[in-house]
Amino acid sequence: MIDYRNTNLLFASVLAETLKRLGLTTAVICPGSRSTPLAIAFASQKGIEALPILDERSAAFFALGIARKCKLPVVLVCTSGTAGANFYPAIIEAKESRVPLIVLTCDRPPELRDCHSGQTIDQLKLYGTYPNWQTELALPSVDMGMLAYLRQTMIHAWERALYPVAGVVHINVPFRDPLAPLPDGIADNLLQEEDFFSNVNLRSPKLMQTSAPIFPVQWQESSRGIIIAGVAQPEKVQEYVSAIAHLSKLLQFPVLAEGLSPVRNYADLNPYLISTYDLLLRNSELSKQLTPEVVIQVGELPTSKELRNWLTSTQAERWIIDPSNHNLDPLHGKTTHLSISIEQLAETYKFSPKAHNSYLQLWCECEAKARAKIDTSMAEIEHIFECKTAWLLSKALPSETLLFISNSMPVRDIEFFWQPNNLKIQPFFNRGANGIDGTLSTALGIAHRQQRSVLLTGDLALLHDTNGFLLNNKFIGHLTIVLINNNGGGIFEMLPISKFEPPFEDFFATPQNINFASLCATYNVEHELIKSWEQLQQKLNKLPSTGIRVLELQTNRKLDAKWRQENLGEFAADIAILK
Repeated sequence: MIDYRNTNLLFASVLAETLKRLGLTTAVICPGSRSTPLAIAFASQKGIEALPILDERSAAFFALGIARKCKLPVVLVCTSGTAGANFYPAIIEAKESRVPLIVLTCDRPPELRDCHSGQTIDQLKLYGTYPNWQTELALPSVDMGMLAYLRQTMIHAWERALYPVAGVVHINVPFRDPLAPLPDGIADNLLQEEDFFSNVNLRSPKLMQTSAPIFPVQWQESSRGIIIAGVAQPEKVQEYVSAIAHLSKLLQFPVLAEGLSPVRNYADLNPYLISTYDLLLRNSELSKQLTPEVVIQVGELPTSKELRNWLTSTQAERWIIDPSNHNLDPLHGKTTHLSISIEQLAETYKFSPKAHNSYLQLWCECEAKARAKIDTSMAEIEHIFECKTAWLLSKALPSETLLFISNSMPVRDIEFFWQPNNLKIQPFFNRGANGIDGTLSTALGIAHRQQRSVLLTGDLALLHDTNGFLLNNKFIGHLTIVLINNNGGGIFEMLPISKFEPPFEDFFATPQNINFASLCATYNVEHELIKSWEQLQQKLNKLPSTGIRVLELQTNRKLDAKWRQENLGEFAADIAILK
C-alpha cells in the first residue's frame, strides 16, 4: 500500500512495498522519532508483521532468531543516534553465522550532521566490515527517477542479504521534517502502482552455480575415512541428514555427529552414527587406533576441543563440504574446500557402495560401549545435576521440538551427552561469534509463531538478556526455558583460572544471587522450581501451546565441574584396545 500523504511517507511506503513483494514478512521496529515514516509504512503494510520492541539489542537478536528460522531477511528499524549501535552484537552474529538481515538506521539529513544537532552520530559504515553491503539512501523526493532508484536499491539490498552468502545489509535512511503523517499535497497519486512494481517478484536464495565436483580418488580407495557432521541449521533438515547418511553408506565411513547437528535426531537414517567421539578420543591409545586417512567435514567443525586436537595431530587429508566462500578450517590443515552443498554432492555421488571394513566396525563397537556406559551412568544419577539435563532432554522432548541451546556449558553438555534419537528435534544456536548476548531474544525469535519450542540456558546467559522478557506481550507461540542455575559461569570452572582464588569467584564465575521466581513475576512469566527428574520429564513430555515459562534447576557449580573433570575421561577408559 502506497501512502501519498507526504513525501517522506511516499518514499517509506515504496520501500516497504518493494520489500513485501520480494518476500519480506516481518519487520522489527524500535521506537524513536526519526524513524517515524518507516514505522508507519511497515505498520500499515498488509502482509508484513510489524513488531514494536523497546530494547534495540533485544530487538536485533529477536529478528536474528526469526530470520534464522525462516531463512529469509527480516527488517530491523531504529531511530538516529546510539540506537543503531545496540544492533551491533546481533549483526556480528548474523554475519558470522550467515543469517540474512536488512538493517535500516534512520538519520538526520546532511545539513544537521556535525553541528551538534541532537541525537546525531556518524552512522555511515557504522558496522564496519560486517555487512555484506552498506549504503545511504538519498533524501526522499517526489520524482519518478528517484523512486525507481529506491525500488532498485531495495531489490539489490534483498539480493545481497541472501547471496552469494547470507548476511547483513545496512542502509542508512535520512529524513527531513515533517516526520509525522502531515499532508503536503505534493505526492498525490503519483504512481501507477501495478506497472511500477511489475518487475518486483518473490525472490528466494539462488543455488550457487557449481560445476560437477571431481570426487577425490582417496574417498574410494581408503578404508579409514570419517565424515564429520558439524554444527548445522539447515533449511530442509531431513534432506540434509539423508544426504550425509547416503554418503556414509556408500563410502562405509562413520559419521561423527556434533550434538548441535540434527543428524543425532534422525538416528535411524544413519547406521554408522558416532555420538561419543569426544569421550572416545580422551583414551589416548584408542585415539591412535582410530586415526583416519580421509576426513570429510560437512560445514563447520564441532565444538569439541578433543576432536580438534586429534585432527591436528593426525594431519589427515580433509575435504570441507560447504557452499559458502567462508574459510572453515581454523586448524589450518591439509584441506580442500568443495564449494557445494552436501545435498548436491549426494545427488551427484553415484558410485557403488564399498565393502564393510574393520575400521568402521571399530568405531561402531566403541560407540556402543561408550554410549551404554553414559546412559547407565545418567540413569542412575538421582540428584539434580547439570550434565544430566542435556541427556534427559534428548529423551523427553516431544518430536519436532525447536531447541535453542545457549553458549558456554550447555553446548558442551549437549555434545558430551545428547543421546541419538528419532525425535526430529531441530537444534538452533548462536555459534557464529559464540557469545552469550541475545540468548533469550534469539530463542523467542525462533519460537515466534511456533509451538514446541525450548531454550536450554545457564543463569548468566539468561540474565544478560532479561530485556528479552519485554517481548512477552508481542510474542505469539510458546517457549519453555530450561534454566540451569548454578549461580555463575560454570564454563570458567573448567579453565585453569579456576585454581586462582582470588580473583576467580568475583571476576570470572561472577555469581549474581538472583531470585528467578521474583524476576519472572516482574515480567509476568510463569516460573517453576524443578526438584526431581520425574517432575522435569512430566513438564517436557507435553509442552504448552502459548506463553513463556521458566523451569529452573538449581545445581552446584563446583561439584558439577568436579564431576566432569573426574568422569569425562572414564567413559571410554576401559574400552579394550585391539592388538
